[in-house]
Amino acid sequence: MVSAAGETRAVHARAPGKINVFLKVGALVDDGYHDLATAYQAVSLYEDVRAWHADDFSVTFGGPIDTSALTVDGSNLAIKAARMLARRTGYRRGVRLHIDKHVPIAGGMGGGSADAAATLIACDELWGTDLPREDLLALAARLGSDVPFAMVGGTAIGSGRGDRLSPALAKGTFQWVLAIAEFGMSTPTVYSELDRHRERHAQDIFFAKTQPSVETNVLQALRAGDPHMLAEALHNDLQAPALHIAPGLGAVLELGEENGALAGIISGSGPTVAFLAPDLDGALELQIALSAARLNVVRATGPVHGARLVNEH
Repeated sequence: MVSAAGETRAVHARAPGKINVFLKVGALVDDGYHDLATAYQAVSLYEDVRAWHADDFSVTFGGPIDTSALTVDGSNLAIKAARMLARRTGYRRGVRLHIDKHVPIAGGMGGGSADAAATLIACDELWGTDLPREDLLALAARLGSDVPFAMVGGTAIGSGRGDRLSPALAKGTFQWVLAIAEFGMSTPTVYSELDRHRERHAQDIFFAKTQPSVETNVLQALRAGDPHMLAEALHNDLQAPALHIAPGLGAVLELGEENGALAGIISGSGPTVAFLAPDLDGALELQIALSAARLNVVRATGPVHGARLVNEH
């Protein structure tokens, strides 16, 4: 995109983080993965990606989050997304990306997936490749199981690895307060701990189904837009293994529930703890209480839109 003055202007795209309000993990299957049944909600914590024309592929980071540990080479998911789109469309040049991060890194909220989704949208616009949305979603699914949802946003049911999406009817706005940890957790490590947890407690817990499903009460709560109903239905199979790896998260969950949260849940593979508040006033009070306890907290609402272009004037 070149302005009248001849200078290159950035294309700006934005994609949201997510909370898994429900997550059932199936039994380990032969390919080393688990089938999932999840209810995703996109929340108002966004990744902002700006893209400029370039001869090669590069990425830099900014924003309020410490990004010093992130890779900036070909292993970065945003670079992978740009390269994949270039290969798919036959585009011969590269892109310079700058990402302002607001979603916690390795926090169970799909920040890297949001980066990839926003990069696909931004590069498609910058390069004028005009891929149909279905083709962009197919590329997103190849990049990772949460990337298609970051493209779609809103509220959706995910199956398979989480990448097969069907929209869920959701009414109203849910108020969330997110307690963000000072450390990240590796998703594969948490899944491995889940497998060990199931082996250790094989006599006490039901055998995991190969193909789990989202429970009806979750869908009813979302459809009603009722935070009290949703609080009763929140569930995450990865919570027990995450708490086993990082026991201190248990105290965070208790603190939130003592200070007015309807319920708390570890988001995805953790360690972000998402608290559902009854309303905006309740969310503000909870945010103040958790901040006073020296926790790093942000308020967010959901559902919000998926990856889209942002017009800058």
